[in-house]
Amino acid sequence: MTRIRANRLALALLLLGTALLYLIGLSRSGWANPYYSAAAQAASQSWKALLFGSLDSANFITVDKTPASLWLMGLSVRVFGLSSFAILLPQALCGVGAVAMLYATVKRWAGANAGLIAGTVLALTPVAVLMFRFNNPDALLVLLLIAGAYGVTRAIQSGQTRWLALAGACVGFAFLTKMLQAFLVLPAFGLVYLIAGPPKLGKRLVQLLVAFGAMIVAAGWWVALAELWPSGSRPYIG
Repeated sequence: MTRIRANRLALALLLLGTALLYLIGLSRSGWANPYYSAAAQAASQSWKALLFGSLDSANFITVDKTPASLWLMGLSVRVFGLSSFAILLPQALCGVGAVAMLYATVKRWAGANAGLIAGTVLALTPVAVLMFRFNNPDALLVLLLIAGAYGVTRAIQSGQTRWLALAGACVGFAFLTKMLQAFLVLPAFGLVYLIAGPPKLGKRLVQLLVAFGAMIVAAGWWVALAELWPSGSRPYIG
């Protein structure tokens, strides 16, 4: 019990330190990428702009990415008002979440100490600090792909389809964050489970099909919505 408490305390300190690292002085980045900041402002003024990721509240054209990261920024601006801190806050919180998810993933393979080391390395990596203090979509993308890796880990250890479906859903939602870049992990995820999954081969193949279906649903609902929405009443998809 003492070791468990010590590990929990160490994790809490790691996450607190990560939050402080990413949040203190966050407004110094100003509007960061003004392109996405403008879209976040538009999302705070129009629910349609929020849904489609419009660059402007008049819904003339969308940004160059699928809109998931803008959903977080737009909602943050709606809650806290328009400021650089409100726009950048979701990315910082994604960073804290990514560290926590990486800890949980590595812990299942190599123990709590290895998980703490992995989380610390991620938190302190200079490019990660920059990424989680900026408003590009990469922050949410990284969080979702690590969450997908956690789902694959749980699926390998338990053989349960739900964890593989969760991994597929995370990758699908990552597609709504930064499009095809989300699919870079698919060969690794699929091959690892195909080789290391505990069920028989036939069931593993069925489970992978279920995960693929979950990914299609998680990514495809917005694509279908954008395609089916009357073109005269939605922004031009840029």
